[in-house]
Order: sequence, then structure tokens, then C-alpha cells
Amino acid sequence: MTRLGLDRLVQGIAGLVFGLGLVVSGMIDPAKVLNFLDFAGTWDPSLAFVMAGAVAIAFVGFRVAGGRARPILAERFHWPVSRAVDPRVIVGPAVFGIGWGLSGFCPGPAVAALGLLAPGTFVFVGAMLIGMAIARALTAPRVPQDQSHPVAGTRP
Repeated sequence: MTRLGLDRLVQGIAGLVFGLGLVVSGMIDPAKVLNFLDFAGTWDPSLAFVMAGAVAIAFVGFRVAGGRARPILAERFHWPVSRAVDPRVIVGPAVFGIGWGLSGFCPGPAVAALGLLAPGTFVFVGAMLIGMAIARALTAPRVPQDQSHPVAGTRP
């Protein structure tokens, strides 16, 4: 098996394990999330255990990865390099949280729930993809006119 093939196999297994975790934990059911957020009504604290389990697994994973010189299947780690708190760091998670609280879905569970063929899930995923495209267009670096590449045969 080639290196690329092994990468794809490991990525597929990781995605499968993630998806199964979402199904087993009930995260693909929007009511699970909405009930977790409904403190005055039908509050369901079980999502907190799912989150605690995810944080514990991530903690161990980052500790193990941080102790290694390099990943097993890559030349180097791609750790975040910026620690700046800018509007993107504030607005992005705020929009994510509002969408999660209103719909009961976040991207991973929504994609995993597509297999249930529920019309609301397709609406959510479509809106999510549109929102991602808009965010990418709004935050893409812009080339100022004085630094753009001149078209061949014209003068800058």
C-alpha cells in the first residue's frame, strides 16, 4: 500500500469511528442538543458526559502527540501558530454556537445524520455549505490593486 493509500485508509477509519461515536452518543438527534440547552424545560444532562468524554480523549491525544517529534504518517505536525484573539476568533464561534443552539446540529453530526434522509437535515447541510462559502469569500485575503499581477502586454 502506498503512503497516500495508507493516509486515506487511516482517515477513513478515523471518520468512521467519529461517525459511529456521534451515532452512539445520540448527537445526530437534534433534540438531544436542544434538550441539553433547555434548562427550564426538558433538560437532558447526558450531552455533558459526551462532551467530557470528548475533552478527555482530546487531552490524552494532544499529550501523546505533543510528546512525539513528528506524526506517524506525516512529515510534521500542523499546530496553530497564531494565538491572537481577533474578530474571526470571536464571530466564528458565536455564529457556530447560535446555529447549533437554534438547530440542534453542528457540522459533524449533521453530515452523519444525512443517512437518516430527514428533509431538515438536508436543509441544514445546504445552509451550512452556503454559510461556509460566504465566510470563505468574506475572509479570503484580498490582493490590493497596486500589488496585483499585471496582465501580460499591459503596463502596471
